[in-house]
Amino acid sequence: MLQVCLNGARVPAECARLPVTAQDLATAARTAVAAGAQDIHLHPKNRDGEDTLDPAAVAAALTAVRAAAPGIPVGVTTGAWTTPDPGERASQVRSWTVLPDHASVNWHEDGAATVATALLDRGIGIEAGIYSGTQAAQRFLSWPESHRVLRILAEITETSPQAAVHAAAGLLGELRSATKSSILLHGEDNAAWAILQMAASLQLDMRIGLEDVLQLPDGTTAETNADLVHAALGIIK
Repeated sequence: MLQVCLNGARVPAECARLPVTAQDLATAARTAVAAGAQDIHLHPKNRDGEDTLDPAAVAAALTAVRAAAPGIPVGVTTGAWTTPDPGERASQVRSWTVLPDHASVNWHEDGAATVATALLDRGIGIEAGIYSGTQAAQRFLSWPESHRVLRILAEITETSPQAAVHAAAGLLGELRSATKSSILLHGEDNAAWAILQMAASLQLDMRIGLEDVLQLPDGTTAETNADLVHAALGIIK
């Protein structure tokens, strides 16, 4: 499975074509799916372009994207930077009027289990974000409900390709020995393409998009998420 991560916590100053508004996200989703993406991850934004879990913003983003890419699963972030207090994040999840198919929960963040429980209570699939170089794997695997997640996001934070591949091998070894959940492996910035190639070789789920990388494999600037998806499929095939 190839997921497209449309925008992440980036701001337009980092990328002129970054999707921010609900309509931007809808356009980006439609073209990325046409290019071959099979799943969507996005960060709803407020009027200032900042990530938010506000019910109105979540509803607007999901409604627009689903209309543009019908039948494709759509997920959102629950990152702590949106609302630092985990109890408040869980409360926001419980107030959503339009539900995503899945949502990511970062297990190195305080209160991850609180947020994850709110998602489970609402029937929303969980992508368990396990960052390399943190205690996230141990914290997640010790959670009694860990078997109920949709998938694990093995998120490699090292940006040197060689260091990232080494970190990925270690993290995958830790996860595969302790869980039967499916794994989506991805990297970021300079290591994004090396990790995507590694994931493809291991037949793991993959993702690519402007959240993770702004350059194509040849180092040129990616104009759109669809360009990144097209390039990824060229590597996978």
